[in-house]
Amino acid sequence: MYKSIATVSLSGTMSEKLDAISAAGFDGVEIFEDDFLAFDGTPEELGNIVRDFGMDISLFQPFRDFEGMPEPHRTRAFDRAERKFDVMKELGTDLILICSNLSEVSVGGIDRAADDLRELGDRAAARGLRIGYEALAWGRHINDYRDSWEIVRRADHPNVGIILDSFHILSRRLDVAPIRAIPADRIFFVQLADAPMIDMDLLYWSRHFRNMPGEGDMPLTDFMRAVVATGYDGPVSLEIFNDQFRGGFAKAIAVDGCRALVNLMDEVDKTEPGSNIALSSMPPKAVMHGVEFVEFAASDEGEADLADLFQTLGFSPAGKHIAKDVTVWRQGGINLVINKEKQSFAHSSYVLRGTSVCDIGMMVDDADAAIARATALDVQSFKQETGPGELKIPAIRGVGGSVLHFLDQKTNLHDVWDIEFNALADEDANRHAGLLKIDHLAQTMGNDQMASWALFYASIFETDRAAMFDVIDPGGLVRSQAIEGRNGDVRITMNGVESGKTLAGQFAEESAGSAVQHVAFLSADIFATAQRLRKNGFQTLEVSRNYYDDLEARFGLEADLSDRLRDSNLLYDRDKDGGEYFQLYSRTFGSGFFFEVVERRGGYGGYGAMNAKIRIAAQKRLLPKKHHYS
Repeated sequence: MYKSIATVSLSGTMSEKLDAISAAGFDGVEIFEDDFLAFDGTPEELGNIVRDFGMDISLFQPFRDFEGMPEPHRTRAFDRAERKFDVMKELGTDLILICSNLSEVSVGGIDRAADDLRELGDRAAARGLRIGYEALAWGRHINDYRDSWEIVRRADHPNVGIILDSFHILSRRLDVAPIRAIPADRIFFVQLADAPMIDMDLLYWSRHFRNMPGEGDMPLTDFMRAVVATGYDGPVSLEIFNDQFRGGFAKAIAVDGCRALVNLMDEVDKTEPGSNIALSSMPPKAVMHGVEFVEFAASDEGEADLADLFQTLGFSPAGKHIAKDVTVWRQGGINLVINKEKQSFAHSSYVLRGTSVCDIGMMVDDADAAIARATALDVQSFKQETGPGELKIPAIRGVGGSVLHFLDQKTNLHDVWDIEFNALADEDANRHAGLLKIDHLAQTMGNDQMASWALFYASIFETDRAAMFDVIDPGGLVRSQAIEGRNGDVRITMNGVESGKTLAGQFAEESAGSAVQHVAFLSADIFATAQRLRKNGFQTLEVSRNYYDDLEARFGLEADLSDRLRDSNLLYDRDKDGGEYFQLYSRTFGSGFFFEVVERRGGYGGYGAMNAKIRIAAQKRLLPKKHHYS
């Protein structure tokens, strides 16, 4: 697969863009005319720079307002094209993108447009060049790829082909099935962009809200399946207009782009019979079977604080590492690890963030296949020296500077607790609170990182994305979205922040940008759990009495249930199908980390979104006065 990206997709100077694009693993680059005009050098020099980076110039674009022009505009349009042909020859590229006309003076007509493209095709052929015609979604006369294909078909010129752009097609909700009937040799180029499906002016939507494949809501897999069904095996290129990308770190965005492109084409390769993309050697997405452990980096003082908190939650120390200053605490199927080892990644994490989650162990179907897929997607592997008797557990650099380890049941990796740890007697069994497993993890990051993190998880694991919603904090809005394993064993909520005035934003600032902010445990009987936690000395987050008065009215709760909720500081939600959700929160510690206990009944699949503002208000009441925001 020939991977390309448009220079307009990234921030920086031309040299910075090309460096990032090359480093990410792209084969070619579309030169966007505005970037070329800002380049302080000749076309030949630019072409040489691109080739020095080991890439080709796959396309020069765009050429506007060409077809269907009356005189004298028509003659001028052909003259402009000849000038662009001169530039292309110096750049060293043979393909130019002509987008459908927007000019108010242009004249419609399929045959007229075909005649213009045929004549331009003759001129291009004389120079060994090609022209690709694209229908803009907001084109004055041509805004549907089926019409642009008919124009190309009638032009009937070997140097004139169609360019298919997913955004221009999918933003208008056009049927992609007719693409399958286009001859492969008439498709000169394919451009890709995803976007959230929102009702907005097409041009504004296109210029500000495009994103990488898999980061939006468009059916790109269906689009590309239709393209590869033709036999097309040419360039597949990203053309992304996005305000956050323009202000972001070019190398990180380029890596995301290449990862998104490979992930998309892998999905197409595995679902379209006869696909010639040749990615079949790439391992399938990993199936997640649960969070095996959550590891905290800590000092001696931090360990004492965590140990006290873990005990009130009903956890017991279950094992000491055979060689390292690491302890595992356990309850049910939950393993919480405290790592104080000085010569370790955990210590580096502690120096940066203080007591915090530094590592997550994910149980998957095949750990080796998961690491192979991740590295194929240009995710950096993580390795740390192992001593005698220690397992080599596959790991990658996770999001937000964390580490993600892969374990499975098919090897001895799942025996890590028996192999690497000396068991400790459970002297606190009477403190256990009925916590069964980790229900979900909540990670906080900058709002501009959310799409990248979602792509990270969705490209490696079999996942579904829940709808995005806004969490109201007195200091601003927090955007939240859940990533869930297909079998429901793993749930990760991502919370994107812009303002440091929000509780999540403050946490992000104090934890060096992004981290796990809370861990939620599942209980089969949250009322019994709450009673045990109270006996353990666990300090729950106190909820406003007004909340329960409203709860009774909103759901028509029985007085007994309402009283039980109030007595235990439990939050409650119910979905449209009658599924129920119960929540209990710890108070925050450190820079704003906290624990949650939940119970799900009747198939409830959400996260109590309507309760988030109640939880935040309660947490903020406990902050020192200097942290209260207006």
